[in-house]
Parts: sequence; structure tokens; C-alpha cells
Amino acid sequence: MASISGVTLQDLQNLLDYNYWARDRMLDALDQLTPEQFTREVGGSFKSIRDTLAHTYAAENAWYSRWHGNSPTALIPADQFPDVESLRVAWTELESKVRAFINDNGEEGVTRVIDYKLLSGQPGSSPLWQMLQHVVNHASYHRGQVTTMIRQLGGTPAKSLDMIAFYRERT
Repeated sequence: MASISGVTLQDLQNLLDYNYWARDRMLDALDQLTPEQFTREVGGSFKSIRDTLAHTYAAENAWYSRWHGNSPTALIPADQFPDVESLRVAWTELESKVRAFINDNGEEGVTRVIDYKLLSGQPGSSPLWQMLQHVVNHASYHRGQVTTMIRQLGGTPAKSLDMIAFYRERT
């Protein structure tokens, strides 16, 4: 059954499925890079592939914390992830927690409004469905940047990360 927003629990679960499918494709594509390439400054919103993906992970982690009433004042530093594998392990653990939280909230929780503070300390308040859509959209944006960075380093980007490719693969 759809919520007032028209978004259902199944919609959020599908978004999570897509988000983590695309994350895994991206991380798999990074296996071709050397540790030096992973951390090399190539420009962009964040200086390296590692820094861009660490930011994406840290932002998702911040939203997860907000859903539990904790509003961080800073993101996890990128240097906590010396290599792709350390990022993959942390993100897979976070994925389990995010999926459990969304599922445990059930259909009624989709529209639940959660109060939080931004990193700046400014107050915010949003329905869960909007926050989760933001997390997925934010990750997609940064995966696009990483694709460009991989090309700048002479590597081969991940297979298509488009949502339609995800849906086609599922059918």
C-alpha cells in the first residue's frame, strides 16, 4: 500500500537494491587500480577516488546516525580507508544496518518525519523516504565523478551503473 507520498516500503527497498548493486560494481572496477592510483589527486569535488567514495560512505553513515537520533558534527575522515577493501568492509556492514532499519520501520515508517541537525548544526526535519532518496541520489552523483576519475587514471570504468541497467539485469 502506498503512503501519503506515494512511496512504498517496496520502493525504498528497490532503491537500496539499486544503490548497493551500483556500489558493488563501482568497487569491483577499482580492483584494477593500484593503491597509489586509489589515493592519487586527480581533482574534482574531492581530490581522489578514495576521498570521493569515503565521503559518499561517510554521508550515508551520517544519515543512518540521524535516523537513530544522533547528529554527527563531522564526517568520517577519508584516511580511515587506506584501500578499497577497507571501504568495502565498512560499507557492507553499514548496508546491513541500513536495510534492517528500513525494513524494521515497515510501511508506516516510510513517511515518519525525523528531526536532526546538519553538520553545520542547523536543524532539519524530513520524512524517511526523502532522506533515503537523497542518500541514493547523492551516491549516484559521486559514482559518476569516480567514473571520470577512473578514466583520467587510464582505467576502465565499471559496467553501466544506470538504474535501467539494474532493472534489466533483474528481469
